[in-house]
Formats: sequence, structure tokens, C-alpha cells
Amino acid sequence: MIIGIDGNEANVINKVGISEYAFELLKQCEGFSRIQDVGFRIYLKEQPRDDLPKEKNSWKYRVVGPSRFWTQIGLPLDLYLHRTRPDIFFSPTHYAPRFSPIPTVISIMDVSYIYFPEMFKKSDLYQLRHWTVYSAKKAKKIFTISKASKNDIIRVYGVPEERVVVTYPGIKTPVTTNQLLNMEEMKKKYGINKDYILFVGTLQPRKNIVRLIEAFSKIENKALDLIIVGKKGWLFEEIFAAPGRFGVENSVKFLEFVSDSDLPLLYKHATCFVLPSLYEGFGLPILEAMQYGCPVITSNVSSLPEAGGDAALYINPEDVGDIKDKINLLLDSKKLQKELQEKGYKRVKKFSWEKTAQETLKVLQDVAFAPKT
Repeated sequence: MIIGIDGNEANVINKVGISEYAFELLKQCEGFSRIQDVGFRIYLKEQPRDDLPKEKNSWKYRVVGPSRFWTQIGLPLDLYLHRTRPDIFFSPTHYAPRFSPIPTVISIMDVSYIYFPEMFKKSDLYQLRHWTVYSAKKAKKIFTISKASKNDIIRVYGVPEERVVVTYPGIKTPVTTNQLLNMEEMKKKYGINKDYILFVGTLQPRKNIVRLIEAFSKIENKALDLIIVGKKGWLFEEIFAAPGRFGVENSVKFLEFVSDSDLPLLYKHATCFVLPSLYEGFGLPILEAMQYGCPVITSNVSSLPEAGGDAALYINPEDVGDIKDKINLLLDSKKLQKELQEKGYKRVKKFSWEKTAQETLKVLQDVAFAPKT
């Protein structure tokens, strides 16, 4: 059989969120193509970047234009006109081809755009709202990354429960010590001069970073910095203004992008990792922090308890006082820090991209070989 995949999210330089999900699935699928009787055709708007798997008999790229309104025009026309067609088409995003001669499967990470529409650009919001509706209606299956997101998708789009499949994301293979800079080199590279609390995620209102900065301004230990790692998303101006607003402009550092080889050391040496999001499809940085022995504080909403399990300390994300109190609690207790570290090490063993891809491939094969109705 041949599986067609929309590879555009994986074909970018900086891979976070859905781009990381798509990239990791592609890497695993390329491995399956060597040992299973299945071929893959990866559809792109642009030529594949060097970090994508190399072409071979069972792994081919097809560059299709025009890039504008690609899922609306270019991709569906190519699926109709070009032979031989794949047996199934998988989009690791919300957007399936507008019309398709073959069964389609999509992924919806979360529906934050429904619950927090004010936090999105109008152009992005229009696509997410309107294009996702038809994709969810036509898709034979919808992948998502948590039970919380599954329940949201069923509620918002009215699809039957059996059409929504939860495949938890994996985490990256730990970077070995000999690949890491030492901490002194890291401090020099990123201007880190104190112990620090760490946040990792796209700078956008849903991440609740302004409340985190306010809570940080109130903690008792003033010998700490707050390191915020993440690219600019949208409506981020208030986030950058917050340190000055709360009088901690000299203690909050923004690092727009940290390489995969440097991030592990930031986790390893952080006093704790805090993810105070108002809503998440899953919350992968929680597991990444645990993998490197960093105690985690996160929100008690949406999917975040699914990610953190019993290995995290939970907060009410809308209560600055609670965020402050939980940070103080963790900073003051070496025993609690050690307990969360040990539980975190155990928890991350339950998640792998290989498992995610195996579960994904099985669903795609089942849909492709299902009797036509």
C-alpha cells in the first residue's frame, strides 16, 4: 500500500508543537518503510529540507503547487489527476485536502481557537474555524494527543467517539553528555548568571506567561532569574512588557530560540520548570523537563494532568497567588524536588515516538483496507 502524507509542517527550520509532531512521525514512518510492505509519498509545497529522510524506493517526495491555498486547490487537484494515487492520505494538521478521491485522516492537537478566539490572529482564526469544520466532517479518523482534546473534538464537531483516536506524543531521545556544552559555556552563550526558573513554549496569551511573570515578581527568593524560552507567536507584546510592569525587568530573560542540543542543559540546571498554560493539547515540555530531572509545576486544567500524572505539582493557572505559593513550596523543599524528579524519570518511560507512529500506522492501514461504503 502507499500512504500519502502532508509533510509541510515537518519541512520547516524551527520545529515546535505541531511541526515537531509531524517531523517525529515522518522519521519513524521512514524507518517502517524499510521493514514493512508499505510505501510513503510525502507531499510538499517546497523542496524537502536536508533534515527530512532521503528518498528511496519506498519513500518519495512530491512537490505540488501552487503554495497559496495549497490544501484547497493544489493538493486536491494533484490527488485527482496524478496516477497512481496513494491508498490513503494523512494530514498531521487540521487541514485535509478540500476534496479527495481517497480516504483522508487528519490530526487535531487541540481546539484552543474555540475556547480562546481572542488569542489568535483573525486570519489564522478564520482558517482554524472554517477549514477544520470540513476536514473533521470528511475525515475517516481524527488523531489527537490527549483524552481531554478528544472530548473537546467530539463536543465541538459532533463526530462519533470511535472516529477520534488518542495517540500520545513521544519525547526526543535524550542528548548524551558529550554533545552538551558545559554550564559555564551555556551561561556565557545565553547570559545566564544566576539560578533560574525555566519556561519553554511559544509566546502567546494562552501560555499565561504574564501571570507567571507576576507570580515570579512575588516569590521570596530574589536571587533567581526567570528564563523564558520560545519563539514569538502572536499577541506577545504584553508578555514583553510584563517584566517592566512588575519590576523584574533585570531578572527575566527571553531566549527566542534555543537549539535542541542546548535545551537539555537548561532543563538539567533549572531550579524548576513552570508551564502555567490556560489550555494545552498535551504539554510536551512537561515530559522533556522530567526527562532531564527538572521538577515540574503546571496547570490543573485541560490535558496537563494527563501529561504530568503524579510527577508534577499543580496550580490554578488563573490564580497568581497559587502560582507564587507552589513555586515557593518547591523552592523550599529539597525533599519535594527529589520526589518529583524520581517520579518524573519513571513517567517519561511511558512515552515514545516509535509507539506513537506504530499506533498511527495501524489506524491508517485499517482505514485504507476498510470495506468501501
